[in-house]
Amino acid sequence: MAASASLSNLFSLHTHRSVSCPSPSSKSSYHLSLQPTTTPALKACSQLGNSRFGNRGFRDERRSSLNPDSEAYNEDEPSSERAASKRSRPDMKSLMKLYKEAIAYGDARAIYEIENILFRMDKEKIDLIDKVADLSAEVSSGKEKILRLQADFDNYRKRSEKERSSVWSDAQGEVIESLLPMVDSFERAKQQLKIETEMEKKIDTSYQGIYKQFVEIMRSLRVAAVPTVGKPFDPSMHEAIAREESHEFKEGIVTQEFRRGFSIGDRLIRPAMVKVSTGPGRKKPLSEQQPSVARVDNR
Repeated sequence: MAASASLSNLFSLHTHRSVSCPSPSSKSSYHLSLQPTTTPALKACSQLGNSRFGNRGFRDERRSSLNPDSEAYNEDEPSSERAASKRSRPDMKSLMKLYKEAIAYGDARAIYEIENILFRMDKEKIDLIDKVADLSAEVSSGKEKILRLQADFDNYRKRSEKERSSVWSDAQGEVIESLLPMVDSFERAKQQLKIETEMEKKIDTSYQGIYKQFVEIMRSLRVAAVPTVGKPFDPSMHEAIAREESHEFKEGIVTQEFRRGFSIGDRLIRPAMVKVSTGPGRKKPLSEQQPSVARVDNR
C-alpha cells in the first residue's frame, strides 16, 4: 500500500497496517510502518535507510547537522557523492505529508528526523539566496564598470579625433600660409600688367590659366578669401592700416583692401589689410569757405 494512505485509515490503532518500503530506485525515500500500538514508528528505508540520516541517533545527527566538521559538511566528500545525496532527498510535498502523519500519530522520533531534514533544506536555501545576492551584486558592479569603461572610451575617441583634426588643420594652415606670398605676387602682377601687344595678350592668357588653376586648388582645400570692401570692420578678420573720411561708406565700413586675407573654415590664416571709413566728416563753417569773386561785367 502506498505511503499516501489516508489519515482516517492510519488512525485505526487496532488494525495492522504497514506501508511497504520502496526499492532503492523508487522516488520515495521514507517508509512509514504503522504497528498496532499507540505509538507508531516512522523509519527510513531505501536511500534514507542507507544514508547518514538512518544509521545514527537523532540527537547525534542534530549535533552533526550543526557542526561544520561533521560528515554532513565534509568538504573532502566528492562532489559526485554530494550531488547524489541531494538528488536522494525527498521533495517538500512528500516530507510535509510524512510530517503530518507523524504529528497525527505523535511519533516524536519521526517528527524530529523530518524537522532535521527541513532544517537542512532551509539552511541550503538561505545559502543559495545569499550566493544569488552576491552574484547579482557582482553582475551589477560589472555592468557599472563596463558602462564607465565605455564612457571613458567614447571620451578618448572624441578627444583623439579632435586632436587629430587639430593637428591636420595646423599642418594644412602652415602649408597654405607658405603659399600666400605667391598669391600676393599674382595679385600685383595682375594689377601692373598692361596689355598692348599680341605677345602680352598671350602672356596674360597663360597667367590667367595658371592663376585659375591655383585658385581651384586653394578652394579644394576649403581656403576662402576674407570679405573686405563694403563690409563692417571686424578686428578678428581685418587689420586696419588707414582711416579716411568717405561720403560713399558709413563709419566703420571697409573702403579699400591693401592685402587679401584668407581663412580655412572658421580658422583665420591671415587677416586682410584694409582702410576703414570714418564717415562723411563735418561740413566746413561759412567763415572757412573761400568767398566768391565778383564779376566785373556783372554777367
